[in-house]
Amino acid sequence: MDPKTLQPQIVSAYRVLETGEPISRAEALLLADLPGELALDLAALANKVKNRYGSSIESLHACSIMNAKSGVCGENCRFCAQSRHNHADIEVYDLVNEDSVLIEARNCIAEGVSHFGIVTSGYGYKKINAEFQRVLDMIDRLHRDLPGLSVCASLGVLGEEPAAALAAHGIAHYNINIQVAPDRYHDLIADTHTVEERIETIKLLRKNNISVCCGGIMGVGETMQERIDMIFALQDLDVSVIPLNVLVPIDGTPLEGKEPVSVADIVKTFAICRLAHPNKIIKFAAGRETIMKDFQGLLMLSGANGYLTGGYLTTRGRDIADDRRFASQIASFN
Repeated sequence: MDPKTLQPQIVSAYRVLETGEPISRAEALLLADLPGELALDLAALANKVKNRYGSSIESLHACSIMNAKSGVCGENCRFCAQSRHNHADIEVYDLVNEDSVLIEARNCIAEGVSHFGIVTSGYGYKKINAEFQRVLDMIDRLHRDLPGLSVCASLGVLGEEPAAALAAHGIAHYNINIQVAPDRYHDLIADTHTVEERIETIKLLRKNNISVCCGGIMGVGETMQERIDMIFALQDLDVSVIPLNVLVPIDGTPLEGKEPVSVADIVKTFAICRLAHPNKIIKFAAGRETIMKDFQGLLMLSGANGYLTGGYLTTRGRDIADDRRFASQIASFN
């Protein structure tokens, strides 16, 4: 494809392919205004940038998670089935035992997935309490019994002691999303905690040399400009892995029945995220199968180089074996 035949906005963005330097926010806003018919041109550029600069080029970065503690969360995140402020019909249980986690992790390894995340509902852990110590014991058990497994976690907001402890116990990645543009978190996500608490956790994790997995969710009422604000907030935080979710409206939450974001806008968001983060892992997470359906392959060719496989805490994802076959087909385009 000859860049000279493209729209000026895309021609300007081609310098990312040549230099590896991210686009500016002003350039991102111009790209966001492209009509849907040009989304594929933008996606093609993002895919080239991913192939040249993105991490995990040889194979897509795949990870799987386990809902190790489900429901009865005191936070009021509007999209989440696990909040006690909402009324979704989900399974509720306390922190599972080590053997249950080990079984899930072994299943992932057997299917060829080497990144496995322990996820707990709730605000988080400002101090090391008995429950957090049990999570540390789980991490140790996984390292001991499954050498080579990259053990990850998503446990909410952390204080200094828990963050340091995770580093000492060899956590590979820690997930804590900012979800939306920081100045919209209170209105669009939750008001029982602040985005600043999450950002402070990210800073604590990076202080302890823990790789941070942090991204957001599309379809909660944000504008395209606000999605770009989120993308550049992640640039400021210099996170390592960026999961992008598409809202799956769950019955019993304030966002049930929400109209989905257009495929063209999602493609543009993924592509702009890649051009703003040329060398990061950008991971397609929730909404891949249920919302994108026939278009999920297109999203994986719009700058993404990773995906979450298996389940999404309270909603079912796609079988890992099916995703492995899917990934091999995507690789044939790169």
